[in-house]
Amino acid sequence: MPKTKFQDVVFTIIMVIVMVYAMVCYNISIAMGGTNNQVFIEALKELPIMGVIAFILEFLIVGRIVKKITFKLLNPESTAPIFITLMISALTVAFMCPLMSFFATVMFNFSGIGNLIAKWLQTSVLNFPMALCWQLFYAGPLVRFLFRTIFKKQLAE
Repeated sequence: MPKTKFQDVVFTIIMVIVMVYAMVCYNISIAMGGTNNQVFIEALKELPIMGVIAFILEFLIVGRIVKKITFKLLNPESTAPIFITLMISALTVAFMCPLMSFFATVMFNFSGIGNLIAKWLQTSVLNFPMALCWQLFYAGPLVRFLFRTIFKKQLAE
């Protein structure tokens, strides 16, 4: 959807904020045994560091891999755009969820090197369904709508 590098940066920033904030809220809720208003405040404190990590991973590594795989499997000339969007979204979650879960485990749930892999796998398994559903049904459509609204004039050209 983004046509220029600048648009790609803006799209990625918006998507990172929406995805990371929701996933941090989700993980804090799990850790606290439920959701309350404090969850949303605590998530704002974690958003800057987790957002920077997510941006770097997605923009420099995962985004490129995902596009390469998607366009190797799907021909953009003969595939409906919705399927390309769904493939990119699903693959992004498939790569980003374990990576971000690893960083979250190390930063917030680290209880010794002997338990790291078990905690990371548990965090990944708990996060994946939420990340996939949030991306496909809410964050993806919302961010694409916001992006189209912001760049309405440039995208029409």
